[in-house]
Amino acid sequence: MFMGEYNHSIDTKGRIIVPAKFRESLGDEFVVTLGLDGCLFVYPNEEWQKFIVELKKLPGNKEARQLQRYFMAGAANCEVDKQGRILIPQKLREHAGLEKDIIFVGVLSKIEIWSKERWDVNNNYDNMDEIAEHMSDFGLSF
Repeated sequence: MFMGEYNHSIDTKGRIIVPAKFRESLGDEFVVTLGLDGCLFVYPNEEWQKFIVELKKLPGNKEARQLQRYFMAGAANCEVDKQGRILIPQKLREHAGLEKDIIFVGVLSKIEIWSKERWDVNNNYDNMDEIAEHMSDFGLSF
């Protein structure tokens, strides 16, 4: 399980240092793909395979095909170099607006990579009480 928030930066070549706590669970090779809300998703290979199984279960309608293409076309295998860095492909950097300061966020079975600017805008937590109340519909109580 991934949890925590880590601040890093991206260099001019598009390389970022993966936090050591995350590297231990990710291993040397993993998948980075387009995420939702303007971030990137990072999956350990085992979790990526589980995600693919779920994508394959989707119906054959247009929305399902679009969702499958979105995640699969944007996916890239990444390997950690000796300095603990990965190279984020240009298309993925553009999607997430990664230019300088970035945030790694552990979210259960995956990691999200955010530009600091987008993280600050999208995750201000001002309405968490309201969101938490809606989660009771799904059996989650606080």
